[in-house]
Amino acid sequence: MNEKRLLQFIGTQRSGSNLLRVMLDQIDGVIAPHPPHILITFEGLLPLYGNLEKKENFARLVDDVCSWVENNPVPWEGVIFNRDEIQKKSKSPTLIEVFRLVYEKAAEARNAKYWSCKSMANTHFFKKLEELSPAPIYLYLYRDGRDVALSFKKAYVGEKHIFSIAKKWNEDQEKSLEICEKVPKERVIKIRYEDMLADSEKTIKDICKVLKIPFQNKFSSYYTSKEASNTSLAGEMWQNLSKPIMKDNFNKYRTGLTKEEIQIFESIAHNSLKALGYSLDNDENSLKKTFADSEIKDFEKSNKQLKQDIKKNTSADELRRKQWQENFLVRCNNEISSRA
Repeated sequence: MNEKRLLQFIGTQRSGSNLLRVMLDQIDGVIAPHPPHILITFEGLLPLYGNLEKKENFARLVDDVCSWVENNPVPWEGVIFNRDEIQKKSKSPTLIEVFRLVYEKAAEARNAKYWSCKSMANTHFFKKLEELSPAPIYLYLYRDGRDVALSFKKAYVGEKHIFSIAKKWNEDQEKSLEICEKVPKERVIKIRYEDMLADSEKTIKDICKVLKIPFQNKFSSYYTSKEASNTSLAGEMWQNLSKPIMKDNFNKYRTGLTKEEIQIFESIAHNSLKALGYSLDNDENSLKKTFADSEIKDFEKSNKQLKQDIKKNTSADELRRKQWQENFLVRCNNEISSRA
């Protein structure tokens, strides 16, 4: 029996992870579907299901996770879920088992050895991921956090104020670097976004070498694939996937962020920036050591308003694609509230 193995992305969204995902999805032996963020979504909903040792409760969880994936804004092509089969194959009635079996079903559909999950929030489930057999391989993709911040400011997802983005990015890098230290080196692949832009062939060759699968140059035509097309149509923030690699897509923050925004970001995340080899624009001694409570309160208020504004400006088609999942979460949270 050929065991299937998880290739888990770690880092922060808006770091080129969808670009790398779609390139990997072209490689024989790897499947990298668009992430429905199963673990981070359903971990908070587990109180709905009660004791998962009870067959009917676990069956409901399996059905809801499958429905969630089936209604992902970017479809999983050619994957059909048999709820009874997933229940029977589960080694234990747990969310991590449902997560594994759902992705393995996708791998079976393509006869792939590796199933890649781009849900970078899975760093929070590191201990549970480590219980999988075989143990995961971690792909740490990192990008200059200031460019990440500029990208998040325009995207439908994520934080919007520079203070909130910097905090999140810094926490993600610290957690990812911690994982890289904890697991054996042969189970970690580090990819610098800017290097991937400059030489994507080397990036894919390095990954294939670790995975022990043949390198295939067809990854380079990723932008003509159905996966790239489906993803780019699902939201404005993924539109570049329908184009060849934009080799100059870095250091955009220098014109896209204000000097004050850059200083705020570097004040929070200077250690992580330096640890990853990025130079600071500001003298480190000029950076703020702490922010006053009143400043933080204003930042958080602004962040909340900016999130609301970005949703108001999102296209009707993009909102429609997310509607089923949005409605599902509202129903679940209402049910949890009614029980409290």
